[in-house]
Amino acid sequence: MKEALNYVGPYDYIENGEWTYDDLIHQVYLKNCDALVGDFTIMANRTTYVDFTAPYIEPGISMLVAITEQHQKGALIFLKPLTSGMWLTSLAFFVYTGFVVWVLEHRINHKFGGTPSHQIGTAFYFSFSTLVFSHKEALMSNLSKIVVIVWVFVVLVLTSSYNANLSSILTVEQLQPTVSDMTQLIKNGDYVGYQSGSYVINLLKQMNIDESRLIPFKSAEEYAKAISTGKIKAVVDENAYLKIFLCRYCGHNYTMIGPIINSGGFGFVFPKGSPLVADVSEAIMKQMEERKLEEIERKFYGNTTTCQGKLGAVPLNRLTLGSFWGLFLVTGATSTSALFISLAIFFYRRKHDLRPLPT
Repeated sequence: MKEALNYVGPYDYIENGEWTYDDLIHQVYLKNCDALVGDFTIMANRTTYVDFTAPYIEPGISMLVAITEQHQKGALIFLKPLTSGMWLTSLAFFVYTGFVVWVLEHRINHKFGGTPSHQIGTAFYFSFSTLVFSHKEALMSNLSKIVVIVWVFVVLVLTSSYNANLSSILTVEQLQPTVSDMTQLIKNGDYVGYQSGSYVINLLKQMNIDESRLIPFKSAEEYAKAISTGKIKAVVDENAYLKIFLCRYCGHNYTMIGPIINSGGFGFVFPKGSPLVADVSEAIMKQMEERKLEEIERKFYGNTTTCQGKLGAVPLNRLTLGSFWGLFLVTGATSTSALFISLAIFFYRRKHDLRPLPT
């Protein structure tokens, strides 16, 4: 920061003793010291007594929660491998293929004849039995044989893809947070941790969380122990502190959710009307524009993104119509072509049979 300022006057650095953040800010207000450098949260009630610089770190308050491995569940899980559009399209082609085979076969194959209900049942049974390749009806028409060969190939590709996707959904574990948001936390009446001496407790009380369910902690080690033992469900704290925690406990299946509450971020503190506020704020903005603050953050925090458990690490990749439209186009074109050829042959023969005999 000194490098970004155009001037640096003489100063004496005094380390904090046992004073709280509010005590230190009060010392600036009393003019017992000229500035405070540290993690001082910019708050409206504090700006009554002192001036803050522009925030130098990402503002916001988030939740720290554990993540657990979960399997996909549900009675209708067998529907998940395909999108609704894919299901409807597949059903339509099963019906259409059965109809085409019936048109091609019912006049020359007695197995597709009989009463109307029997013919409809046979056509649908034949079409859907291709799912398990158990169709036993012998086909008489060469056109219907071509239609079925192409359709069976499409069904083979569809069932193979469906089985692979369903197996992946059933067997692969996904990481999910034990708590997804503050509403769930409040509704369940869970215990919540916060940093001892932090103003966060006041914000949590404003969210109608009973004070008896708010537990203070003094260190990251206490955070980790309380979450791992189930003493608390979540820790609510400034983003900066939670990033430090994630860096220290990288790979321990914790994640940040939020920000759940907006905050002013961290700034440096000066007496009211101090000309240094504008100069230091300008220096902070310059450091941000040159991305130097990001470099400092990576140096002290590390890459917290890689240390957070990847929620839903295995996404649900459902099979869409866009991946199979080519197959449906081929089988649809084959069936339609066979249908038109059959109708053309039928009308040609009918016209020939009805031609008057020569006198």
